[in-house]
Amino acid sequence: MRTKENKEGLISPHLSLSSFEMGRDDVNVVCTYGKISIWFGRQVPGVVIGQIFLGIARIDQAAVHELEMVCDFDEITEFESNGYVLVSYARSSEGYRTTFNVPFSSKKALHTLAGAVIRELENENTVVDCYWTGDDSDIMRLHEELSSIEGWKIKSINYKEDVKDKHYE
Repeated sequence: MRTKENKEGLISPHLSLSSFEMGRDDVNVVCTYGKISIWFGRQVPGVVIGQIFLGIARIDQAAVHELEMVCDFDEITEFESNGYVLVSYARSSEGYRTTFNVPFSSKKALHTLAGAVIRELENENTVVDCYWTGDDSDIMRLHEELSSIEGWKIKSINYKEDVKDKHYE
């Protein structure tokens, strides 16, 4: 059976994952069954951002990042032409309040998202949340996919049994 100390072995087939954390000093990826949360530090190279986004896309083409912003009406069309999918928009005093899905099935959308993350990192660290349908095997496949990134390692593994669920006590 795999323990937290035995990080380089396989995930225990007898336990369900609660979360799986991997990365390096300048990037942290936390996977759960419905979400991948990626923290990018200001020093992360753009190529690593691209490798992570493309790695997720190779494992789950249905993964999406939901992006909310206020923009001019003309910018909506520009985002759509870059692969973003408009979910909703409403006129506001500042412009148009929009919600887009960034599909990981679109390399053009991922390229645009990576560019936006790189620009944001000029000022501050940033977090990108992706929604997916990954399970234990997808999480392991994602780790294998991203392990080619220099300095990549498993940071922590939490099983559902590690956390008491108060609903069932």
